[in-house]
Amino acid sequence: MRAVLCGYYGMGNGGDEALLATLLQMLPAHVTPVVLSGDPQETRDRHQVAHAVPRKSLGAVLNALRGADAFIWGGGSLMQDASSTLNPVYYGGLMLLAQLMGLKTIAWSQGIGPLNKRFSRWLTRAALKNCDAISVRDRHSATLLTGWKRSCLLAPDPVWALDSKPVKGLWDLPAPRVAVALRPHRHLSEERLKSIAIALDRFQQATGTCLLLVPFQPVKDLAIAEFIATHLSGPHHIYSLSQPKELKGLFRGVEMTIGMRFHALVMSAAEGCQCFAISYDPKVDAIAQLLDLPGWDLAPAPAHLPPLPQNPSDICKTWLATFANSEGFNADQTQSRVDQALMHRDLLHETLAVSR
Repeated sequence: MRAVLCGYYGMGNGGDEALLATLLQMLPAHVTPVVLSGDPQETRDRHQVAHAVPRKSLGAVLNALRGADAFIWGGGSLMQDASSTLNPVYYGGLMLLAQLMGLKTIAWSQGIGPLNKRFSRWLTRAALKNCDAISVRDRHSATLLTGWKRSCLLAPDPVWALDSKPVKGLWDLPAPRVAVALRPHRHLSEERLKSIAIALDRFQQATGTCLLLVPFQPVKDLAIAEFIATHLSGPHHIYSLSQPKELKGLFRGVEMTIGMRFHALVMSAAEGCQCFAISYDPKVDAIAQLLDLPGWDLAPAPAHLPPLPQNPSDICKTWLATFANSEGFNADQTQSRVDQALMHRDLLHETLAVSR
């Protein structure tokens, strides 16, 4: 069986590459993956897959679909129009095309929304209507599908269950270690970022920690990591890791993570360390609520988390309290979520079972 895997792959985003790595890890052995990628050669090299085609080449995509038996939305917030109104058109259009061509279709580990435009909502509902199987990673998405009279599996993000690998040289850095994974956003102004950088330096001086700056999508996040590094007076290291299993393994060696990136929080929690969320998106709010994480919200509107303080001293004080009371997640809590995340694997195996 051949399955076309469709997601935000080959775009240099560590979270989406982790989703692809997990999907490949969970696929049944009899399924040959064909990955739609922004950088097919990089995808072949990074994930050791034989087949990857350019995601924006209509001819290549059509050929991949013609030669396939199944089509899988491979995790993440694909059907949302907050970052671009074209997202639902691209992903929804391919899902509908795959269904018209008679392929088995799976919406796998989806986080549906935000869907601000009526057309986006209509297209998402149409694309999901005839899927052979649907799994979602948050309760909001499950509630939305229930309102659309569409059944789905609700389970934690599958990256909880991604295998991890040790990072060479990590244990040579001084302990304790704290990871920081920030990303650009319109609500993260230069003034706010400077306050965070100053607060991190004060936090480091008070705790004696080594700060690991982790750009999940280097093309966007690296400049922020480098800016923060210029404000730090203590030991620090910037980690731009390309292998998802190593990226997850990095968090095994830290005491606490301060993260905007959704999968930084997932990986940290999965590896058992304390997390502090800085939310910019409903998916970060959702995991903060699920795990009962401390944190702040960047948005000016009322939200689940309190607003980010303006004063670096207040920011530092909160992080010090979190660090002092850091217990992380115990092994039973972590294993429970890993076991639940494996339900996404079971759904794949059931839907893609070989007919007899």
